[in-house]
Formats: sequence, C-alpha cells, structure tokens
Amino acid sequence: MVLSIAKCLPAGLHVYQTLDGDDLTLCEMEIADEEDIFVWNGVEVGGIQIPTGSDCEPLLLNVLHLATRGEGEKCQQLTESPQVFPSNAEVGSVFTALAIPVGAIFLSSTECTNEGWTAIPQEDWRKTFREQGLTNGSLVLIQDSSNSNNSLLTKEGEWITTVNETNWIQVKNLCQSESEEEHVKIPATANTVVFDIRIKAIKELKLMKELAENSCLRPIDRDGKLLCPVPDNCTLKEAELRMGSSLGLCPGKAPTSSQLFLFFAVGSDIQPGTEMEIIVEETITVRDCLKIMLEKSGLPGDTWHLRKMDWCYEAGEPLCEEDATLKELMICSGDTLLLIEGQLPPPGFLKVPIWWYQPRGCTGPWRSHQDQTNGPPPPGGAWGATATQGAPGDTYAEASLCYLGDIEISEDATLAELKSQAMTLPSFSEFVIPSPTFLRAWTVESRRPSRLLRINQQQLREYKLGRRTEICLEPLQKEENLGPQDVLLRTQRRLPGERAYGPPVDLVWDTARGWTAGALQRQVADCCSLPVEKIEIAKYFPEKFEWLPVSSWSQQTSKRKKKKKQENLQGAPYYLKDGDTIGIKNLLFEDDGDFSTVRDDAGKEKQKQLALGRKKSQEALCGQSSSAVSGAESPGRPQRPEASLSIHVGSFR
Repeated sequence: MVLSIAKCLPAGLHVYQTLDGDDLTLCEMEIADEEDIFVWNGVEVGGIQIPTGSDCEPLLLNVLHLATRGEGEKCQQLTESPQVFPSNAEVGSVFTALAIPVGAIFLSSTECTNEGWTAIPQEDWRKTFREQGLTNGSLVLIQDSSNSNNSLLTKEGEWITTVNETNWIQVKNLCQSESEEEHVKIPATANTVVFDIRIKAIKELKLMKELAENSCLRPIDRDGKLLCPVPDNCTLKEAELRMGSSLGLCPGKAPTSSQLFLFFAVGSDIQPGTEMEIIVEETITVRDCLKIMLEKSGLPGDTWHLRKMDWCYEAGEPLCEEDATLKELMICSGDTLLLIEGQLPPPGFLKVPIWWYQPRGCTGPWRSHQDQTNGPPPPGGAWGATATQGAPGDTYAEASLCYLGDIEISEDATLAELKSQAMTLPSFSEFVIPSPTFLRAWTVESRRPSRLLRINQQQLREYKLGRRTEICLEPLQKEENLGPQDVLLRTQRRLPGERAYGPPVDLVWDTARGWTAGALQRQVADCCSLPVEKIEIAKYFPEKFEWLPVSSWSQQTSKRKKKKKQENLQGAPYYLKDGDTIGIKNLLFEDDGDFSTVRDDAGKEKQKQLALGRKKSQEALCGQSSSAVSGAESPGRPQRPEASLSIHVGSFR
C-alpha cells in the first residue's frame, strides 16, 4: 500500500509525490491542512498505469475544430470540445487525440478582446504544452490539411471565411408553430443581450408576435437535451454561451432571479429525456414542492418523498427537512429531483428494511416450516437466494436472504431494541427465536451481509447506519456477546480427496493480542484439535474466486530506520474482516497447496468470458466513436463534469 499526495485539478484528480519515510511526522513531510491523500499500489489503478508528478499535470483545453456531417463531409461550423492532455505531451499529439489529419494549430490570445490567434510553427509541434505556455482553459483551434485552401483565419489572425458562421447564435424553432424556417442564425457578440436575440429570432422565423411575451431561449447540449432557460437580461458572456451555440426557442417564460428551473422524474431508474420540468420559487418548502410535482405527475397519495439526483445520476440522500426552503438546501436551477415512493420517517427516526439471513445447511429450532415462496415478497421481488460474502461455493455456500418487512425506529434506540422490534413483524412469526440475544445483525449491501453490528447496547446513531441501510438478522444456536476485539470468521474444512468443503462453522477470534497470521493459525488449530504445523489456512475472495494462503510475511522496511513493520491481517493483502471465509486444509491428508473448488474454476471462466465480451464491446464502441459524426448524439447517459470528492471514513467498530 502506497500513500501519495493528490490534488483536484480542473481536468480531474492528479497524483503527485509519494509519502516516503515512516519515521517522519506529517509536519516534516510538509502535509498541509485538508490535504488529499491517495491510497493505491503505487503503479496502477484498475489495470491502467497512472503517471504521477508535477511534470505530467493534466491540462483541460478547449479545442475548436470543424464539425463533420455524414460520411466525413466537413461543414463550416466550429465545434468546441474539452480535451485533457498531460502538460509534458507534445503539442502535435492533439491531431492523434481528435483523429484528424495533420494540419495547422492556432492558439487564442486570451488577453485580446477580439480573440486574436497565433499559429504554432510545425517545427514547434514537438514542444510540450507547458513549453508553449498553455494552461487550463486555453483555447486551441485545429485545422486539418484537407482545409488548407479554405483557411479559417486571415493573415492577421482574425476570422474570415467563417466570420458569418462564428459570430452568430443558432436558434431553433421549438414552439410547435407553423413556420417556414426551422432555424435561423442571429449575428451576435459576447455582449449581446439574450432578449435581443430572442426577439430577432421570432421575427426571422416569422412567428406570432405574442411569443415575445411568452417564450424563452434554452441551450441545447451535444446530446440534444434542452437545458435551463437563459434569463432575458443576461448577455451571452454572462450566460457562458459561446459563438456558434445552439439555442431552442421554447414556449413559456424564463425563470426570474428568485425562481428555480428544476427537472424531476418518478423513481430512481431515470432514462435521459424522460424528465419533467417545473419552475418554482426558491423560497418554496420541500413539502410544497413535492405537492406541486405530484400534482403535475398525476400521482395519488401522500406516501412520497424527494431525493436529489447525485453526480453519477443516481438517487442521493432524501430531502428530509420538509419545512426547509429549496434555497436553504442549496437546490439550484438545473438540478434534478426524484419522486420516490415511501413516506419519510419523522426526524431522528430510521425506516429500516429487515431481512432474514440463514446460511444453507444450518439446522435449528428457528427453521421455518413453510415454503419460503409463500412468504411476503421483498420490495423488488420475491424471496431470493444469494451467495454469502466469503462463501466458497459448494453445497453450503449459498444463503437465503428473505425480506420480512420495514420497521420505523429511533436513532437513539439500541441494537437490542431493533432486534426486539423486528421480532414483532408479522412475517417473523413463522420463525421460533427464544430472545433477541439469539439473533446476529448485519448490514446488507448488494444483497449480501456486509458489516457486523456487534454490541447490543450500542445506539443505532453510533453505528452511523444512514437512511438507506438495510439490516439482516441471522439466527444463532446460543446467545452471543461479541466484544470490540472479537472477529467473527466462517471456517470451512476441506474434504480430503475432494475439491469441496464441509459446512461452515463460526469462529470467534479474539484479536487483543494482535492481528497476526500466527495468532489466527493457533486459534484455528485449537478449534480443529490439530497441531499448528499440520494445518494450512487461506482466506477466500469470492469476487475473484481465489484463495490466498495465510502465513507470516515480511513487509517493507523504512529507508532511514531498518525497523520491521508488524504484520496485520487487517491490511494488504488479506483485508480480514467479520464474515470472511477461512478454508482449513489438513496436511496429514493433502499438502498440495490447492484450496480451489470446481465452482471457483467455473466462476473464473465466466469472469474471463465477461471480460472478453466487455473488451470486444469497448473496441466496437471505440471504432464507432472514431467514425461517428462529431455532432451526433452519443448513446447512454449524459456525462456531467467531474467534481472533486473528499471521503472521510469513521471508525465503525
């Protein structure tokens, strides 16, 4: 594991120098307050090698080039696209990035109000972007060799053959009114007021004069989506609109300075273009905004709540403060709100879905005598079976996750009170559990048990569950009282002569004396009544279908002090935690070192086929992208600009 300094740049996150010297303090390393630390292996991320250091800082450049029509035909319309280049890359690499023939490169002089351009001599193309003085936001104009007879610039560096095409704004008629023209080009400058463009477009489109009082201009993005209306009193510069942009003339007034233009949709599975639109006052409360959206959607009932769509186009945290205004919650024009079914619990309460979790092959008085398929269905479907976290994948590998229902409970309640309340659910009556102490609680992630909630008398607030946490309850044969130093592991003994394992057995390991491999081996040997030297253990990684033998190892030592780090199974490469599966092999019967099963072989082969399919799909997509028209709509979800993200992880033990 390597720690490196990282900084959020306009082009994204960039990794700088590695923190080296374990005996140095943070002050000695000159770590500043609120510094971002990047944790990785020091070489690659996701199989891609990451360049580091200030020499290769990424630059976010705005590149202008001629758009293309069908079959590669050039059109006299400039298109601008953001491109990221390492600062130590050669300037000539811009042709390769855009997949256009080598031609000419021009740089914009930002100090010049008339957008003067300077050509880069071909002999300077081997210089880096940094040597040419380019910075984030620099404007670069690319002209390919096929356009050499129709230059975009004059000798003085001003626009010529495309002057009429670049000093204009294109306005499309989207008012659904009869008109001879579908779109017009309105001459404009950066200081032109939007109102003047709108009125002139109405006249040239020969539309009704009444639209002057009930219409607005809305930018059209590269995916063809209409964005927020532009206020009439703004200039193109203030609205951040460039020459050559496309605007849609739409019915309806633009929001005032005290209003918000919002998109909203029903449910969390949003498809681009299906959002509805609404204009509300920024001082409206969340409750009133919800009522308006429900009325416009035609949805009955009051069991709905609002969530703000996050940066990755998924449902974020709910807007819980229903009496707060949108302005107070920092909702801005252009944000997307989601109507999600289900009423929010009162402040200080949690609505927790409860699942029943029972590993296969287990027996006990809690077993249901009814067919699980006759029970109540979970929120997204019927009863399901899913592989448990860390299960090796034989007859005992799978576990049932059965939805029991939702409970509403205070964040100040204890874990024991949550278990007691869950036992009152109607679906729980088919199970025979003596008391809440015979239940073990886990959080659920990706339909699998994830984090063990160990202390019964601890408040739910201290577990930091969040409003989207789900809990599964596992039955126990005897009461359990795990301490903060105890780790719960699933041990399975390998069947001699077979590539399979016996039923899982819980092992509680007291780590008070350290998270060492030797301590774990001794604990496992005691439970199996075997000598330590006659067993071999390995941790199972279900997502990779791989086993990693657990043994003592030598970690890197500090360069200044040859002090050996103490081994810790919590760190790399084991990352041992509650619920992990530990395979046990008796060396008296087999000592080949192979822990894998037949299911592991099948799982790896399936992953290999999936990876091959993804690679072929990506190659096909790249081939389509390189030959696609630059102005065509791109499939899939639209991409938002990257934003910086800081993650703070608390202690959950």
